[in-house]
Amino acid sequence: MTESTPFLGIEGVVAGYGGGDVLKGVDFTVKEGGVTCIVGPNGSGKSTLLKVISGLLKPRLGQIYFKGTPLVGLTPRAILKLGIVQVPQNHSLFGEMSVEENVELGAFIVRDRSVIARRMDSVREMFPIVAERAKDKAGSLSSGQQRLVEFARCLMLEPELVVLDEPSMGLDPKTLRVMFDTVKMMNAMGRTVLLVEQNARQALKMSHHGVVLENGQVRLSGTGSEVLNNPEIGVLFLGGALLEKPKAS
Repeated sequence: MTESTPFLGIEGVVAGYGGGDVLKGVDFTVKEGGVTCIVGPNGSGKSTLLKVISGLLKPRLGQIYFKGTPLVGLTPRAILKLGIVQVPQNHSLFGEMSVEENVELGAFIVRDRSVIARRMDSVREMFPIVAERAKDKAGSLSSGQQRLVEFARCLMLEPELVVLDEPSMGLDPKTLRVMFDTVKMMNAMGRTVLLVEQNARQALKMSHHGVVLENGQVRLSGTGSEVLNNPEIGVLFLGGALLEKPKAS
């Protein structure tokens, strides 16, 4: 990968489902080592874009490059092997299996048991709940605890790019803070993070780069603070103006 090669490059992606295109020519890049947040109204194509990146949906037009390697046409398993792991919006743990078994499943494409054991030790250190609740059924955990176990599981492949689809969905305010702190921790450890997030203010505050999707196209992109403080975007997508002007006396 040369300096001019984007870590992740999305170029002219058009994709959708049987009834028509949801993405209508999406272009942007994700820089290595940062946190990129995608925001936008419902139906703008955010989750559809993540499915295309992970190989779960093939675009009709366009290409996605990961460190110069084309992703379109690769299977989800092949994309996993390249170092891209997605944590889906809906909880994906197997409720009747233990926490430890669920986390170990994250390394299902790894054959070397010593590598799996080393990664489990590392994950236990980062996520104490994996050790504390190791033998408990995953279904007995709270929503926030399950989300942390899902993060732990995704790190079993030591991914270069972690893709998160609405990680704050259904979390209470206290657990929400823990979740965002965990995303920052993963990024500080060297993981590049791409996330779609409904809690736009909080996510953009901690993001290096923000992308606004509207009607399947990029409406705005810039630093997280630029997107957060854009008055038009605040009114349209983030629930009103974000920067309150002082009232005249």
